[in-house]
Amino acid sequence: MDVLPVSTFKATCLAALERVRRTRRPLLVTKRGVPIAQVVPPPPRKPTESAFGAMRGTAEELGDILEPLPEDDREALRGGPVGAGRGRRTCSTPTSGSGT
Repeated sequence: MDVLPVSTFKATCLAALERVRRTRRPLLVTKRGVPIAQVVPPPPRKPTESAFGAMRGTAEELGDILEPLPEDDREALRGGPVGAGRGRRTCSTPTSGSGT
């Protein structure tokens, strides 16, 4: 384990961190000879899988995507009256509880 005084660590911080990363050896930072911090290298990176095919098996086919939509679904997409009467309210102006 390498030992480095805090004043030297402060002056050469980026180089010291790079040395820990490159050599994979921990670094002990001291102040007046007393350890105050330990810098350790990160765990090794796991190899990443290819993004191609990463979502395979996560989708479910529910029906024929080429089949025409039922009439009520087409009305809903057009903004027709399908949602009326289902307890939904539409309001063109914001409401407030101030009573004005």
